[in-house]
Amino acid sequence: MTDRNWLAVGLATGPADRVEAEDAVRTAYRLAGRPEPDRIEWHGSPRAGAVAAARLSAEGGEAGRSVRADVRTRPWATARAALAARLGSAGWAEHWTATGARTWQLLVDRLVTPVRTRLEAELADDETGRARMALLDAVHGQHDAAWLPAFDGVPELDGLARVARAAGWWWPYVRVAVLTERPAVLERDNLGRLHHGDGPALSYPDGWGMHAWRGMPIPPEVAARLPSLTAAEIRAESNAEMRRVMVEYFGYERYLRETGATKVHEDEFGTLWRADVPGDEPLVMVQVLNATPEPDGTRRTYFLRVPPRIGTAREAVAWTFGLIPEEYAPQLQT
Repeated sequence: MTDRNWLAVGLATGPADRVEAEDAVRTAYRLAGRPEPDRIEWHGSPRAGAVAAARLSAEGGEAGRSVRADVRTRPWATARAALAARLGSAGWAEHWTATGARTWQLLVDRLVTPVRTRLEAELADDETGRARMALLDAVHGQHDAAWLPAFDGVPELDGLARVARAAGWWWPYVRVAVLTERPAVLERDNLGRLHHGDGPALSYPDGWGMHAWRGMPIPPEVAARLPSLTAAEIRAESNAEMRRVMVEYFGYERYLRETGATKVHEDEFGTLWRADVPGDEPLVMVQVLNATPEPDGTRRTYFLRVPPRIGTAREAVAWTFGLIPEEYAPQLQT
């Protein structure tokens, strides 16, 4: 598989292929030199899987002992050492850049890490700590597509690769393997961050999920308020991060208009507006007119946020191009 195909695996939604996933898990156990699990149980989300894994751990005995080190860690470490020895340090770095770096960023940095952070927060109420500790035993299933491109075709990783193509997160124990479904919904922005304004950005079949705006998780109660927000409610929001989400969803132009923003400066480059925000830095934006007309002949207006220190429209537009005002003198604005 190419790294692009592996990325598709990591972002896949829809029901798991349970028959294939279960056979792949048994293969992973055999390749690790372990007996196949006596039982495989399914759950609807990583959260439900972690709770089930914690239950197994609480039962004690051999059955509830994690074999992640045998099934996942050791095969990966062996494959990596062999590849690094064959390619050399420089060759390995080049190989990783070409195969795994992009999928790692898009899957681990922008998906797995936010999910784990949310799970750790939600499972903190478990006084025993077992549910949070169970996250350490998780194999990431489809999200292992973050690193699998670098080891495509390695026989020792065949079981792990097949599980990744068929299911979500899973937990290997001595006698029981806990498997979970893939997401039912996964919404991202153009940078690959979890993002959705009209519902969960990530949702699993059992109902567990996350709301997020441009990669930042937001509480469900805040997400529910977004469609009916007023400028007054935004100004009254005490959490600065949530308030910024609200302003972006509400719309900068509308927020400036409804809060009575002050016109700071105007020239041939645009109009600079400023709106004070309680408990936060002022919202300063430059209003510019697109020089290229739309098909119907109209020209679109854009509002671009700039640092509060900026005092003129020309300086603001120059800043958006990474220039100082004296350097910004276009023959044709676009």
